[in-house]
Amino acid sequence: MKFGVVTFPGSNCDQDMVYVLRDLMGQEVVELWHKDTDLKDAQFIVLPGGFSYGDYLRSGAIAKFSPIMESIIAHAKNGGYVLGICNGFQILTEAGLLQGALLHNVSQKFICKNVFLKPVSKSAAPSRSLDNQKAYQIPIAHGEGRYYADPATLQSLQENDQILFTYCSANGENADDANPNGSLLDIAGITNKTKNVFGMMPHPERAADPLLNNLHGLHIFESILAHCS
Repeated sequence: MKFGVVTFPGSNCDQDMVYVLRDLMGQEVVELWHKDTDLKDAQFIVLPGGFSYGDYLRSGAIAKFSPIMESIIAHAKNGGYVLGICNGFQILTEAGLLQGALLHNVSQKFICKNVFLKPVSKSAAPSRSLDNQKAYQIPIAHGEGRYYADPATLQSLQENDQILFTYCSANGENADDANPNGSLLDIAGITNKTKNVFGMMPHPERAADPLLNNLHGLHIFESILAHCS
């Protein structure tokens, strides 16, 4: 599969993503600049983490106006795959490709640590091959990661199997003290109704290299390849 990784001014996880997809997963990867409009025939677009445009106004609020986003929105509406990690997730909600919003953490502090995720959706590619009874340890690094949506949207996400991951304890149980940012329903990632646009706050690319002694993130990429190729 051919992946396109987008770099915005302020992106800082783009090269990590390129490394994981190209060097660890053996996939073809093209690097896309935010001013580009040509997706270079990439089948799967990745919006990486970082602080696009310095997170001015709101995280992702300016990036959604980058020239490349018009092409990405068209790509998604035509059934093409798009994944947003952390700031990329924020951009996808700002652009209307995913429902809800990412608000300031309930602590009003930037949080950078390992957390545990429980896979939920059995129909969406990033979580489909994962064990729903297992807790996956994946790092987070964000100040605006609190997922919020109105009650009707939350109900719809549950009914349509659109919740990718929820925050959980090390033994896979959902608990208040396992939710790092106050996200409603402990949501850490979601997909759209057609299951081709994905967003998550934790960083699987930071848990995919054997040198880091954590391969839990690699399982997410393996699931994507298994069900999107």
